[in-house]
Amino acid sequence: MLLIRCPYCGERAEVEFSNGGEAHIDRPRDPMSLTDEEWAQYLYMRDNPKGLIAERWRHAHGCNRFFNAIRDTRTDRFVVTYEIGQPRPEVTPEQAAEAAR
Repeated sequence: MLLIRCPYCGERAEVEFSNGGEAHIDRPRDPMSLTDEEWAQYLYMRDNPKGLIAERWRHAHGCNRFFNAIRDTRTDRFVVTYEIGQPRPEVTPEQAAEAAR
């Protein structure tokens, strides 16, 4: 069973969480001024790296709060989780290597 650390509740089972998409994306200041192509780019185009990605997660069957996480897409391991509003933490090479195993 995969355990995910909620920054508010501690470690819980993966089934309690839902993915909220990529974190730290730039939201348009004036969405009404965007062209259809720009709007589609904002809505649908996201990074899909092989490796570390910053994502939003929601503890749906717990505190119901959103938080950010850095996860390795190759192994599905979480490197770090942190509260919304906090800056993205730096991931050390050691942490990245451990997540890739």
